[in-house]
Amino acid sequence: MYSLARPFLFAFNAERAHALALVSLEAAYRSGVNPLLATTAKPLPTKAFGLTFANPVGLAAGMDKNGAHIDALMALGFGFVEIGTTTPRPQPGNPKPRMFRLPKQQAVINRLGFNNLGVDALVRNVERAKRTRALLGINIGKNKDTANEDAASDYLHCLERVYPLADYITINISSPNTAGLRELQEEQALRRLVGTLREAQERLGSQHGKRVPMLVKIAPDLSDNDIDAAGRVLGDLGVDGVIAGNTTISREGLEGVRHADEVGGLSGAPLMARSTAVLRMLRTRLPEHIPLIGVGGILHGADAATKQAAGAILVQTYTGLVYRGPALIGECVEALRRRKEAPSRGTLLPE
Repeated sequence: MYSLARPFLFAFNAERAHALALVSLEAAYRSGVNPLLATTAKPLPTKAFGLTFANPVGLAAGMDKNGAHIDALMALGFGFVEIGTTTPRPQPGNPKPRMFRLPKQQAVINRLGFNNLGVDALVRNVERAKRTRALLGINIGKNKDTANEDAASDYLHCLERVYPLADYITINISSPNTAGLRELQEEQALRRLVGTLREAQERLGSQHGKRVPMLVKIAPDLSDNDIDAAGRVLGDLGVDGVIAGNTTISREGLEGVRHADEVGGLSGAPLMARSTAVLRMLRTRLPEHIPLIGVGGILHGADAATKQAAGAILVQTYTGLVYRGPALIGECVEALRRRKEAPSRGTLLPE
């Protein structure tokens, strides 16, 4: 079905197509048009962060910033769906146009800038959702006009609001589209921020009678020294998991490609190699008990298997869904199933 819908969606600019796709998906879900939502994904239970996921393939944050389409997205067959990034107050994001497709490269550049309706609107949407098919992650950030020195207050506000509703929470300090945000990944700033949030996590766990895992999402543009520092800090502070990574500001290999000179974060196939290299480095620098989610450049099932071979226990896709549609979910699940079963057959898949 998606192969028929894609040319129609690609006739619109990327942001308009994004909105139309979500509206269409919601309409199909509510009307029960199962062929549109059908996925070949079969269960592949996977444990991480003290949770059991129906399968290890998830939707990355950014597709549904306000949590308005949770059930429809879960119906596609994901093992988990991550919504957001949400901020304490509503904000419009950066001026349009701010989203661009690079079709031949199977990539997208965006400079959306945490456009969202604010955490209170997201909470209302989550409270209405049924959430019967998959686990829910909520990705939180800071408002654009909040100084980095005050960033902790924004993250704390969002953490407290979403804590009772989330299966896990992601701290987003790695988007390139909010000025200065990535400075929070610097070693001392990272230690202060995540240390503050870890204390709040423990307090909220006692208050609500449950411990919600807290993950940190980092950029693929960090230097090797920065990755060393991030691994050291996040390991010391005992975060529940790390997501590697976000979009990249690099344009290596895209010289002369239309839209490649647009400012913003690049996602899709060109990100695969670098994001996987960062994932692999992080796996060697973090304690073994801290799980990793691999995201960035997954366009085929083999890409998901490569992420897992590099150290990820779970994977996420977003841009791959734009180019491949829901069939990608089942393809990734089956690739991960084959990889899991390969040793028992006496064969190993290449890494």
